[in-house]
This record gives sequence, structure tokens and C-alpha cells, in this order.
Amino acid sequence: MQKHDQDYIKRKNRATVFEMIKNNPPLSRAEIARLTGMSPTTISRIVSDLFHLDFMHEIEQETSSVGRKAVLLQVNPRSVLSVGVEIDKTMIRIGVIDLDGRVIGSRTIERQKNEAAEATLGNIAAGINELIEAEDFDRRRIVGIGVGLPGIIDYASGTAVLSAQLGWKQTDIAGILKKLTGLEVAVDNELKVKSLAEHMYGAAKGSSRSVLIGFGSGVGSSLIIDGEIYRGESNSAGEIGHTVVDPGGILCECGKVGCLQTYIAEASLLEQSNKIKPIANLDELFQARRDGEFWAASIIDRAMTFIAVTISNIACMYNPDTVILTGKLVERFSEVREFIADKCMDQFVWEPLRGTFQIVYSAFENDGVVIGSGLLAQSRFLDISSQMEQVELIDN
Repeated sequence: MQKHDQDYIKRKNRATVFEMIKNNPPLSRAEIARLTGMSPTTISRIVSDLFHLDFMHEIEQETSSVGRKAVLLQVNPRSVLSVGVEIDKTMIRIGVIDLDGRVIGSRTIERQKNEAAEATLGNIAAGINELIEAEDFDRRRIVGIGVGLPGIIDYASGTAVLSAQLGWKQTDIAGILKKLTGLEVAVDNELKVKSLAEHMYGAAKGSSRSVLIGFGSGVGSSLIIDGEIYRGESNSAGEIGHTVVDPGGILCECGKVGCLQTYIAEASLLEQSNKIKPIANLDELFQARRDGEFWAASIIDRAMTFIAVTISNIACMYNPDTVILTGKLVERFSEVREFIADKCMDQFVWEPLRGTFQIVYSAFENDGVVIGSGLLAQSRFLDISSQMEQVELIDN
């Protein structure tokens, strides 16, 4: 067998063992050998390599035999790290994510109104470097950066095709950030990465067909089927905010009339409110409703009705087992959650679908996009053999 064939098999076996322990912890060496079909000698050698470079931990577990303990293996969650980034209209969130999907260090940066893409990406690169240095993270263990933002994203190239909320068109996010940081970069729509986080570690864990619906600065959704994000032809699947619900309705920022998000999105609700009374934020709008102001109740009640209609339509289109709701409108205001609990399933959902799915709320709230972006980078760039070789080369 030629040397490059041997190297390939060695790398493949390393990756197989690492993934096996990562996804099914804790495992004994004997169990790994049985599950992979590799010899005990091969498993011992691979585990020894992983253990030596701190990619693996041993734990002892009591067995049924008196005085005997089984030695089990689990992955060191900090052996591989990634950076997750959320870009919103007014805020940038940066977090370092470990293999358990936890944020182990974070930064928040204010984003200026109408800030140019180059300035935003420059601030992100500086924020990442500052976070790595301040928290003393080992840069060798960082596999890459994941970025989540609103809009239509060319997932393959890492380009923002169009983000109406940010005012970006054909922005090479991956190329610019890689040049500034030296790290590989993956980019995707914010709700798609958030749905990935919910599927792997959050409210949709164990689900075979889940849909995440976001109600915030816009309205969107993301479908995950058997662990895979459904993207559609141009990665725009789930952009329900721009489905037309009233051809004679309100002008949307996309240029069309009567889009769904014009009845639910935060900016639209505030714009409608300010035609009646100066309102600075959603808290003031909901307080006006609590104070009995009819106009505020009319705007909010209509928004809640459209939220329920959206859930019903999603259930009809995708037939999910789980619908996850996220975004400021549903997470911060109890009136909306109570409306959904009391009326959505009984009054809006098609009768044959009632009871076939559950409605839940995001397990991560503000951290969801950052976690999902970091997990995206891990899934795309993690090569355990290369990672080990990088650490080993410098350590030696």
C-alpha cells in the first residue's frame, strides 16, 4: 500500500473515532472497536494520540462488579472551538463556541445606523481578535468563523446577495473576514443557523421535521428535515415574510405591497403606531394596549392574528412535528404567548393537523444565532486529523 493511501486511512480512522466518541459519549475502548470494526490495537493507538493532545478525557464509571470501574472516554469540549457571529441592524454579537454548543466567551458591539459593510466587517474582525486575546483562547484550536445575518445568502460562496435590513447587496462576507482574520468563514441566514442550534442542542433536539419561525425585525422561517437545513434552489426557502397576504395592503421595504412582515415586523408596528402617537419601542406599544388605548390594541391584536395564521400556514405546508417560535415579539411579551396558547391551535390550525405538532419557544433566545453560526463553522471546517497535526506541530 502506498504511503498516501496509508495516510488517508489513518486520517479517516482518526476522524471516525473522534466523531463516534463526540456523538455517543461516554464510550469504552472496547465499545469503540465493536462499533467501528477497527482492531483494539488501532483504537488504542488513535485514542492515545487524541488523549496526548488533550482532545479526549477519561472518566471512571462504576460497574456491576464489586470494586471494578470501567474507564470511559469523552471528547474534551474545548479541544475544538469556533467563532459564531450575529449581525443585526443595530448590534453585532460575537461568541466562541465549544463542541458542546456552549458560548464560553462573548463580545457585543454596537452597529451604527447605515454603517457600511466594510466597517461592520472590520469591527467584527477586531472584536474576534480582541476576544481571543482577552480570554486567552488557543487560536490553533479554532476551526473557523460562522456568520448569521438576515437576508438572502449564497451559502456556497459566503456572500450576502441581499440583506434589506442591513442595506447590503452582493457583499463578500467570507472573503473579507478571511482576509482580515486568517480563519475560514461560513455564512448563512440567521434563522437557518438558529434552527441548527435548536435542532442540535435546543428545543427541537430529537425532532425529525422542525420549523423555526422568527418574529422580530423581519419575519422568516427555517425547516430542518432529518438534521439537514432545507435551503431551496437559491437558499431562500423559508422567506415567508415576503409572502403577500393582502394585495391592497401596506407597502413593504422590499417594494411589494401587502407582505406578511408589514403586519408583524417591529419596524412596521412602530411605523403604524407613530401615525397615531409617538412610540419609541414595542414596550411602549404594549403598555398603551394595557392602558386601554384602542388603537394600540388594534395594531397588536392584528399582529397576533397574523402570527397565528403564519403558524397554521407553516403547519399546512411542511407538516412538522415541532414549531419553534423565536424573536422579540413572542419571547418578551406574555400577551402574545397567551394568545397563541389560548387560540392558535383551536381557532387557526386546520383540524386534521391539530395535535400532530407541538409549539415551543427557543431554548437559546439571544444566543441562538451565535451558537448556530459557530456550529455551522464546526460542521463545515472541522477536520480532526488536520487539527491534531496543527497542535502537534507547534507543541513539538
